[in-house]
Amino acid sequence: MITLRNVTLRRGAKVVLEGANVTLNPGEKVGLVGRNGAGKSSLFALMAGRLLADAGDFEMPPTWRLGEVAQAMPETEQPATDFVLDGDLPLVEARESLVAAEGRNDGHAIAEAHVKLEEAGAFDARSRAQALLLGLGFKLQQLDAPVNSFSGGWRMRLQLARALMCPADLLLLDEPTNHLDLDALVWLEGWLQRFKGTLLVISHDREFLDAITGVTLHLENAKLDRYGGNYTAFESMRAERLSQQASAYERQQDKIAQLQRFIDRFKAKATKAKQAQSRVKALDRMEKLAPVLTASDFSFEFREPANLPNPMLSLRALECGYPQEGGGSVTIVRNVNRTVLAGQRIGILGANGQGKSTLVKTVARELAPIAGTLTEGKGLTIGYFAQQEMDLLHAEDTPLSHMVRLAKVVSPQAREQELRDFLGQFRFGGEMAAQPVGTLSGGEKARLVLASLVWQRPNLLLLDEPTNHLDLTTREALSMALNEFEGTVMLVSHDRALLREVCDEFWLVSRGGVEPFDGDLDDYQRWLLEQAKEAARALKDAAAAQAAAAAAAAGEAPVNRKEERKAAAAQRQKLNEQAKPIKNELKKVETRLAKATEERDAALASLGAADLSPQQRADAGRQLKALEEEIEELEMRWLELGEQLEQLAG
Repeated sequence: MITLRNVTLRRGAKVVLEGANVTLNPGEKVGLVGRNGAGKSSLFALMAGRLLADAGDFEMPPTWRLGEVAQAMPETEQPATDFVLDGDLPLVEARESLVAAEGRNDGHAIAEAHVKLEEAGAFDARSRAQALLLGLGFKLQQLDAPVNSFSGGWRMRLQLARALMCPADLLLLDEPTNHLDLDALVWLEGWLQRFKGTLLVISHDREFLDAITGVTLHLENAKLDRYGGNYTAFESMRAERLSQQASAYERQQDKIAQLQRFIDRFKAKATKAKQAQSRVKALDRMEKLAPVLTASDFSFEFREPANLPNPMLSLRALECGYPQEGGGSVTIVRNVNRTVLAGQRIGILGANGQGKSTLVKTVARELAPIAGTLTEGKGLTIGYFAQQEMDLLHAEDTPLSHMVRLAKVVSPQAREQELRDFLGQFRFGGEMAAQPVGTLSGGEKARLVLASLVWQRPNLLLLDEPTNHLDLTTREALSMALNEFEGTVMLVSHDRALLREVCDEFWLVSRGGVEPFDGDLDDYQRWLLEQAKEAARALKDAAAAQAAAAAAAAGEAPVNRKEERKAAAAQRQKLNEQAKPIKNELKKVETRLAKATEERDAALASLGAADLSPQQRADAGRQLKALEEEIEELEMRWLELGEQLEQLAG
């Protein structure tokens, strides 16, 4: 297990952790949450060994293998699959051992190296690496493309695949979803749910955290608190804890005021001096509770549009794409026939590379239509949030100079003090308003773009992945602002919580076209799974056809596929019958485990109540211990049943 005992951690003059005490058990999936700049990445660096604690003890099993996503952008001509394979450290070590043994012509060492290769799964390593790449959105023709041929976002996906390839005991993932579309995000969720090791993930995606984590660590004001449950459960428990702390503080303040009134009233009277002095001592001995202080929430709202043309846009036979060097163009999306009305909330779905951003850029006037017509309503004002914030900002600008230039175009009468006050609403007060944009964090740049949009008073918002660098608080503020916005919203995002809360209809960009998607996000995820199954069947059929052609060319008898499928179906039926009782028991164990976990969390929360009697506190402690023992037994049985199912599947 991982243990922090009274750990203090500093980065320069800033205290990141102070007196932290936390234990993480093997196999737990943990979400690490907190505001941007709270120190989450520093805690990761401590666990990875890049930082040492300034005080206290940090312990992790020395034999544990660590997996994490490298932040350095790879520069290599190595094929993508080989690059990912090199993330499998046991496999790399086994291969190096074999090369060294063969170089020494050491037969015994060669035999040992082959055993290591077998243990590392060398026989199917390449297919496992390619499965990771396909799951993360790479195409078949890209599997052996040079790493340098990919853009920055795709290289980060390669780094993620390389980290997942490592058979890690502890996997550290820092914002793994930032460069993923919804398709790849859903696949990653499934992969992490099956991961057997300990997982610690930093993410600002509420649904992602809810889907994969069962423990939440909250880092705020250098304090690290553990909560049993996913992000939604954490929010509920934290709200209850803060309420209890606030109540306890208020009760103590009332008690202090009562004692102080007695002291002030009777300290000068000889007959009451003794009682007054005893209350002075009681007041001195009292352990003072701190008031509940939480960071102020960020909120904003879009200004009322000057007008609302209806329709906003009319797209007829529209073709979108990019110009090529030397003339000509590449068409990505064809024959778009859609109308955008006032007040619509449109979510744009589709895999990376299908043309979502191309469509949005065309509507935003960043790209000229290749063919067809794009008719704008009279008085249309577009507010555009680009996927890369620096496409809309200049590194040498400051937030203030950026707003001054924008105001000259939108509202020349605006005074500098008015702009400073406005920037203060978006947390760009004082020196922050004069800081170069190039030195701002991703979240700060995103807030500056949001401030620009609000100032422009648009009636059509085009948002292309606006949440990539926003923390959960700012995402919630954006969601609330969009719901209150009176104009039209067109949103591209992999943040399902934002899509669910804001959009009431969806467009699907797929296979070179744009069509309405009849369903919600859950329907879309089911559709994605069906598409993945169809692709897998197509690959299997193609491989079978290739094998049959090779056999025919070699003069071999063709394989009877019908008999082969019949035998496979019979085998699957047999396995299903054997697995049925195991699955039934597994379902019962999972149901009881979920219930016991809820009961444990409730018992843990009740122990924090200030008004418990000693007997009630002892009873709650015994109940908590019994529940923890039951949960441990259930988890062990769950693992045993899972292994039995895996053996059957094998």
